[in-house]
Amino acid sequence: MPDRPFLDDAVAGLVASGRRPVVLIDGGAGSGKTTLAQDLAATWPGPVQVVGLDELYPGWHGLASAAAAVPGLITGTGFTTWDWAGDRPGPWRALDPRVALVVEGCGALTPSSRPLAGLAVWLELDEQTRKQRALARDGAVFAAHWDEWAAQEADHWRADRPWELADVVLGPPGT
Repeated sequence: MPDRPFLDDAVAGLVASGRRPVVLIDGGAGSGKTTLAQDLAATWPGPVQVVGLDELYPGWHGLASAAAAVPGLITGTGFTTWDWAGDRPGPWRALDPRVALVVEGCGALTPSSRPLAGLAVWLELDEQTRKQRALARDGAVFAAHWDEWAAQEADHWRADRPWELADVVLGPPGT
């Protein structure tokens, strides 16, 4: 992960604000969203809940649906997960609306979700590198759906321009 003093300072400010800290992390498949969310959670000064939109996407055609659900996720007390193996809704996951929340996934950062978060991060990485990383992680299952997923990402980016909503844009390490 890139050097992140800005993020550390921003998290400290969120925690000190007295309001529930909410962080949104968006970017394309393979850009490092999950890794950054896990890193933030591991160093968070207190309890924190992490939600990956992979838990919400209702299958391979569900990016827009999950993105639309993010505001309710932030303000609610939980959500119905998606059972990828069964291709159907999964169990309920409870969230404590008083505990800090990090939401990561493509579609997390939209004009509807942004006002509900204290910090928004966009991860920028070229498509070739993202694809290599995503397919190395998820293999043939994702490879079969890469084009349809990439089209949904492109729709989200055209409609929502998440990098413009972000407080910080992080590129690959060394940039």
